Amino acid sequence: MPMAADEIEAMIKAALPDARVEITDLAGDGDHYAARVVSESFRGLNRVKQQRLVYDALGGRMGGVLHALQLSTATPD
Repeated sequence: MPMAADEIEAMIKAALPDARVEITDLAGDGDHYAARVVSESFRGLNRVKQQRLVYDALGGRMGGVLHALQLSTATPD
């Protein structure tokens, strides 16, 4: 069963409460998403560590329930 965009957003915000999250369904199938996550929590972390925080927030759903997530992370301006 695919994940809904609002479920992905809620999981990310639960782990990173200050995050601004934008989710886009890339294929219309609930299986391939793009996410842009902006959080102060990323400050001082390299891109890999930023993305790891987001993947950890998804609780192991990557590669299973959630097939693909194109991820972009940033700190607030």
